[in-house]
Amino acid sequence: MTTISRRGLIAAGLAAPGIAPALAQTNRYPDRPVELVVGFTAGGATDLDARAVAMLLERRIGGSVVVVNRPGAGGEVALASVARSRPDGHMLGTTNMPGLLTIPIERRAQFKLEDFAGVANVVTDPNAITVHEDSPYRSIQDILTAAKAQPDRLTFASTGIGTDDHLMLVLMQQQTGTSFTHVVFQGDPQLITAILGKQVDVLGLNLGPVTAQPDKLRTVAMAGATRSRFRPEVPTLKELGIDVVMGSERGVVAPAATPPAVLAKLREAMADVVKDPEFVRVLQTRFTEPSFEDGEAWFTRLRGLQEGYQTLWQRTPWAQR
Repeated sequence: MTTISRRGLIAAGLAAPGIAPALAQTNRYPDRPVELVVGFTAGGATDLDARAVAMLLERRIGGSVVVVNRPGAGGEVALASVARSRPDGHMLGTTNMPGLLTIPIERRAQFKLEDFAGVANVVTDPNAITVHEDSPYRSIQDILTAAKAQPDRLTFASTGIGTDDHLMLVLMQQQTGTSFTHVVFQGDPQLITAILGKQVDVLGLNLGPVTAQPDKLRTVAMAGATRSRFRPEVPTLKELGIDVVMGSERGVVAPAATPPAVLAKLREAMADVVKDPEFVRVLQTRFTEPSFEDGEAWFTRLRGLQEGYQTLWQRTPWAQR
């Protein structure tokens, strides 16, 4: 009778077809710096989230993670570069929902959801409606009354067509019978500068960034499902009779053909990053909540949301608004 030792069983397992190459990929990864591509300018909420992720992710995967900003087209430029990159885990992309789904719906985009594998959703930050503190509009009702009296006179700034800030506006206009002039900027810092300089009337931007810049600003409403613990005095749109819930879900993706072993390593690492007390503390300093969702479950949910956004596009083509 032949006796096989435990070491022999392990060796035999490693020799099984497909197992050894997969483990070798994981052990070698990363063998050069990993790029985390951001579709907006430096200093904005997505960029700051990415830098917090990069710092903690590199400790867990054993290699450097470098944030690269490629702003343009509401995040399309950055996501297209990730979609076209070599699928080996050395180029990852930050995502913003709903833009990850809406950009390919509204135009012939350079990427689609199927081009990516989800690593993890990381943060959810509700949208907010903000004006300059000197603005005559002290409530959302003041803004809507002015917009109804003079359609298209009030300007509403966002980070791009099809972004969460813009879709909040689209849905609000649809429900209230109002019409604003939509003005696009490339990132949060430019939006803040525009409202502080009174270049625009109303700012559509997530609650975290506007709370981090309290001077000279008045936030009149937010689009979360419930009030934020960071700004309990700010009412939700639902409370005010406007049935709109919208926010920026920010996550990390890899190219679709990334080897399963590498993807598994990244997903495990990201699960640790989001629970790290240092990451939670960094988010709290920017008035934002972590919102972890494993990549596989996250993308299953996103695929379910596609039909809803397609229906919204057919009913209210937001590129025209």
